[in-house]
Amino acid sequence: MSITHHRNGARVLGAHIDATDWAHCVDQISAWASRRESRCVFLCNVHSIITARRDPRFGRIINSADLATPDGAPIAWRLRRLGFPGQQRISGSELMWKCCARATKECLPIFLYGSTRDTLSRLSTRLVRAFPELRLAGCHAPPFGRSRPEDDAEAVRLINHSGARIVFVALGCPKQEAWMAAHRGRIDAVMIGVGAAFDFHSGVVKRAPLWMQNAGLEWLHRLLSEPRRLWRRYLVTNTLFCCYLLGDLLRGRRHEPGSG
Repeated sequence: MSITHHRNGARVLGAHIDATDWAHCVDQISAWASRRESRCVFLCNVHSIITARRDPRFGRIINSADLATPDGAPIAWRLRRLGFPGQQRISGSELMWKCCARATKECLPIFLYGSTRDTLSRLSTRLVRAFPELRLAGCHAPPFGRSRPEDDAEAVRLINHSGARIVFVALGCPKQEAWMAAHRGRIDAVMIGVGAAFDFHSGVVKRAPLWMQNAGLEWLHRLLSEPRRLWRRYLVTNTLFCCYLLGDLLRGRRHEPGSG
């Protein structure tokens, strides 16, 4: 059974995002995993924040997280402006890698859920090479589209029977967050939504150069790599983020003492 805990952070366009650093984030996940607690960790970027803003149901899912990190330079920037000056970007790809390193050290079995069989095969090989002592409890690529109840029940049985303490989930936003929220209390592990991390770490998709990551331009690299698939996600949601943020700033200024 999950135990409530204090969350330190602020709301970004209505979504509560935790102010945390790498050490605290990995420590918290490791502690939950060692106690086999059923927890949800969301990595929130502009796309997920805008989806939560426009879809109240998804907004409630995001705000139900046990931990929601700023996976996106604009989100980290906004937290810094809201009183957390040292806030870093906590990305899914890097968090997955750091958690695998910690899981290896503490003998915490991990499970890979999502993507395709080919990607999971490549990713498993990469992880075993990088972390020879890592306990890979299993992996599963669910069928695309809506799963049948019996398929879902089998996936839950497979994960729990594997003994996994950390489950990395790569179904894409908002599906992965909805899936994790629906399975909290059913899956006896910490579930972490890592988005495209499976593709990056397996080598299926090339990640942006480090200078673009540091400059907050990883979205541009992905857009240029897959323009037909991602143009709406990045151009539309980035524009909406700026518009919503400007609106919130203007409303906040109008309510300041002495304004107007």
